[in-house]
Amino acid sequence: MAVGDVSMPHMHVVQGVKIGSAEAYVRYPNRRDLVIFEFAQGSNVAGVFTQNAFCAAPVHVSKQHLAQANPRYLVINTGNANAGTGKLGMENAQLTCLKLAELAHVEEFEVLPFSTGVIGEQLPIERLVQGLQPALNTLNENSWVDAATGIMTTDTTPKGASEQFELDGVTYTMTGISKGAGMIRPNMATMLSFVATDVPISRPLVQQMLKVSVEQSFNRITVDGDTSTNDSCIFAATGLAGGTEISSVEDPRYIIVLDVLSRVMKRLAQLIIRDGEGATKFITVTVEGGNDTQECCDIAYSIAHSPLVKTAIFASDPNWGRILAAIGYAGVQDLDVEKIQVWLDDVQICKDGGAAADYTEEAGARVMSQTEMTIRVDLGRGQAKDTVYTCDLSYDYVKINADYRS
Repeated sequence: MAVGDVSMPHMHVVQGVKIGSAEAYVRYPNRRDLVIFEFAQGSNVAGVFTQNAFCAAPVHVSKQHLAQANPRYLVINTGNANAGTGKLGMENAQLTCLKLAELAHVEEFEVLPFSTGVIGEQLPIERLVQGLQPALNTLNENSWVDAATGIMTTDTTPKGASEQFELDGVTYTMTGISKGAGMIRPNMATMLSFVATDVPISRPLVQQMLKVSVEQSFNRITVDGDTSTNDSCIFAATGLAGGTEISSVEDPRYIIVLDVLSRVMKRLAQLIIRDGEGATKFITVTVEGGNDTQECCDIAYSIAHSPLVKTAIFASDPNWGRILAAIGYAGVQDLDVEKIQVWLDDVQICKDGGAAADYTEEAGARVMSQTEMTIRVDLGRGQAKDTVYTCDLSYDYVKINADYRS
């Protein structure tokens, strides 16, 4: 059961984007599991991908094709990751692109493939290919919710975000979807995300905007500390709403569009944590007073990854010594523990490296019992600050991952 508000908003249409889906029976019967995006000619598209060295075949192919041209089509299957599948897996990813290109009358390198699901099993390529034309037949502008549902694996709910905004009298849209619930940690994760806007943006700036927004969204979440083989995030700008192209960071519209993109990306990233496998609590970990962002992130992730911290929060047990331990083993050099302050929401649990004088177990338990909370750490050594989002670790996480392939 997802934590907090995970409802789908009204998904505004992005001019120049059409989406179709089909039941291809990639793994499970009677559900959408194949999704196709079509971008209008002239759209500028950017992508970021997993940093896992054992990345999946579709990641390799998507990188290669994205380096050659702006893609016209994306094809996404769920239920099978096509990772750890060797030469045949690569051939199947390429064949998927070739077959869709033939049907859509574009070049093979104008198609990007994406897969998510079980690692180490070959794609049922014949069923996938047979599903391409039915998916193409359903292409339309209003299928964002269907697409969000069609890319789910262990997700319990579809994930979407959408905003409309005005620039120089023109109304623009930013809409996106994501999927992911487990095998989630920074440097992307077992997640897919597809975001599009009808703002005209040059290709270099599309890539730059994506990189900046991902750093503070998808690269600031963790469910279980595992970096997946398949994570990918795509940002497309069709430009079809009109107006002149944004081609410089000096353009005053650049920061406005980047802010909208960042909000949409952060919402999509946080939805993944709210729907973390077995999650019952949404946790914000903020570390301030650091010398630089890196050490703030190192400590934030140390806390967010700790199974002892996460299980204590699941049990509503204010065992705050586990938080201190995670701070201490994060690897930050020359850390003066006597300067460290720690809070659970408004309750200070640690002052100058020891128990706060007015702290009580009852106050700590009150915060721990909430479905949403913030762990805030002040290192007392600088001005840097950063935030990571995570969830607790419950019995259901173990059950879900123990039964995943059955």
